[in-house]
Order: sequence, then C-alpha cells, then structure tokens
Amino acid sequence: MKKFYYVDTGHRVGLDRFRRAVAILNALGDDEVTLLCSDFRIAHEARHFGIKNSVGIDLVRNIVNIAHRGDALIFDSAEANPLMLEDMRSYFPNFIRVSDDPQDKREENEFLISPYFEDALTCKTVMVDDKYFGEFEKTIELGFFFGDDDYEKDLEKHFDILEGLDIELLIGFYYFFDYEEMLKKRFPKYYEFEEYDQFITSCKTLITSSPQAVLDCLASGGRPLYLKRADYTNEFENFFKELNVPIIEGFDKTLLSDKVAQNLSHSYNRLQQNSSKLVNYLKDKFYL
Repeated sequence: MKKFYYVDTGHRVGLDRFRRAVAILNALGDDEVTLLCSDFRIAHEARHFGIKNSVGIDLVRNIVNIAHRGDALIFDSAEANPLMLEDMRSYFPNFIRVSDDPQDKREENEFLISPYFEDALTCKTVMVDDKYFGEFEKTIELGFFFGDDDYEKDLEKHFDILEGLDIELLIGFYYFFDYEEMLKKRFPKYYEFEEYDQFITSCKTLITSSPQAVLDCLASGGRPLYLKRADYTNEFENFFKELNVPIIEGFDKTLLSDKVAQNLSHSYNRLQQNSSKLVNYLKDKFYL
C-alpha cells in the first residue's frame, strides 16, 4: 500500500490548503507519503517546504493515474462532487477527507478532519505548523497579505482601503510578474513569497484574506484581522468567530481603519496546538 496526499492548489485558489498539507506532512514525518498537487509549479517548489516527494497532476481526476486501488489517500479539496467522492471511498480503503465546511458530516467508508465536529472516526482540529507557536519579536507593526493569488487583480481595484495606513506587504506566490512589480512600487516595504515565515511571525497586526495566514499569525502571538474576499471560501468564518478574530466584510475602508485602530485592545481567544492530536489520529487511521 502506498500513501498519497492530494491538495487543490493553483492561481485561482491560492496555497492555503498546500500550507496546511505541508504542516500535516512535516508533523507526520513520513517521507513515503507523496504529495499530489493540482499545480505543477508548487509541486516543484514543495521540496523547499520539506516535502520529499511531490507530483503535479493538473486535474483531480488524474489521481488514479498515480495512485492505485487499495492505496491510502488524504484528500484536501472542494473540487469533487458527491459521486466522485463515493468512487474515491471505494477505490481507497483508507480515505481521509479534510473539510472546512461547518455543515459537512462524515460519510460512510471515510475518515474526516474538521474544525467543527468530532466522533470516533472524525478528528476535530485545524492544523498549524508547530514552528509558528512560540515567542517572536514583532518588528512589523502592521502587515498585509492579500493571499497567494490575485488573478483578477482585486487588490489593485481596492487600494483605497489601505490609504493612510503605514503597512508592509507580503507578495503572493501566483502574482503575475508585472502585477508584482507594480505592487512593490505601491508598497515601499515588502517581503517576497519565500519570506512568508519571517513576515507572519514578525507581524504585530496582520490584515489578511488568507485563512491559513490568520491561524499562523495567531499561533505566533500576532493579532490577525480577516479581510473577506468574495472569491475565497467563507467556511472558516464560524471558527474565526470562536477565536474572536475580527472579520472585515468586503472592502470597507472605514471598518478596516476602525478595526486596525482598536486592534491592540482587542481580546483574542487562544489557538490550540494540535499537531500531536492529529498525528496520533493519522497514525491510527491512515496506516490501517
């Protein structure tokens, strides 16, 4: 039996699921697990994140070109319809699905990882890499990370929401070259994609549309503000409310400015470090 982890990535969906997969695989510490990405570019870069085996497969349906009946699969994607998921459950006897949907429930013949539910076969957790938990020097007063993708250049359309803020920028992975150069001119203080860890852990306050960046920042002692994007999932919203993370609906400049001004006095709830819980769950279910 071979072991695989499929994650949906790309210039229209960003890298949140990829960053989560990296955290899970690094905590699991099994170099025999092959990471399957729907984008060839990040599959090639995965080795820089500590992933030994990664393959770009372009389409979710191409999983069966790599994996075979009887193998084990962790599946982190919203691409598959119910019929495709049912086929996967019969094809992979050890099928673990990662879901962020508060309405989702575990189906027969699968295991589930969810922030919202727990039973004998479901692990209730969100995964943040252990490296983000700890004490860090906060050298960036206010940081901004729109996300790893901006295909429609929405940030450019809404620059006005950041007017008057002394802010430092983290560049996204899938930004077009000309777009990236334009952003660097608009933000004199910026960080490259490869500096994600340094940027996230250095931010005292972080404005971001990336759900995973919210969690990474909060784990490191930062104070994230979640700027909702219409093209991103809203499935984390209930969980962020549990953590008391401020949520900015749309591109509301007044609301954003108010939240930034109030942020240092805002009280966040603690994010649990759950890597050992998830690793124990995976070792029990993924290696049957």
